[in-house]
Amino acid sequence: MRPSDLKNQLVLALVFLTRLPLGVLLPEREVPLMRSLWAFPLAGALVGVVSALPLLLLPGPPLVLATLAVVLAIWMTGGLHEDGLADFTDGMGGADRAERLRIMRDPYIGSYGTLALILCIVLRVVSIAALGPLALIGAAAGGRAAMVLALTILPPARSDGLGRAAGRPGKGQALVAGSIGLAALALSGPPALAGLIGLILAAGLVIRLARTRLGGQTGDVLGTVSVLGETAALTAMAVYASRALA
Repeated sequence: MRPSDLKNQLVLALVFLTRLPLGVLLPEREVPLMRSLWAFPLAGALVGVVSALPLLLLPGPPLVLATLAVVLAIWMTGGLHEDGLADFTDGMGGADRAERLRIMRDPYIGSYGTLALILCIVLRVVSIAALGPLALIGAAAGGRAAMVLALTILPPARSDGLGRAAGRPGKGQALVAGSIGLAALALSGPPALAGLIGLILAAGLVIRLARTRLGGQTGDVLGTVSVLGETAALTAMAVYASRALA
């Protein structure tokens, strides 16, 4: 594969997962999104690097800097993954598959989605404050690698939408994405194993719910896998770090 192809695939991953205005860098010919899935963890790592800037450059209380980091992360992605978490959580309250999918497309947020967002953001802030920038970068990359895992395991639940548009990656793409996510998590040092376990458990729970209650994945499922996996990784690493210091 030519270096220009890899560059285009990385740019497409950034266009798909962030609000960065990079579409002008793509070639006129269409680049299939499925070919860029390997680069999702790299896009996540870039989000982590940018959102870690307050921790790296500014003085101040750790909780304030961690809050700024989460704000930056949400701004960079346009709240894409958080929106998926809210919709997915609300949808799980539906009585059957059709009702759940309908609720997930409802533009209004319910009490389940609101609570999920609040708890997720609080856990990310306090965990980042306890850990620092490397853990943030690793968890952000790991969360996007979990998206590729979900796409590999689950078929699309709808005949349209982002979940179907992304396609199903082959084993090679999943292996590359997983390796990048693992390498980024490893930057966190000793807490990395705890973060990996937390990420796998959270992603596995979402994948299981999506399979049994929706029949597959949607864009909201992918967003939930990413943000919940990232949050679980950060939380597990923070708990491990606190026990190691005790």
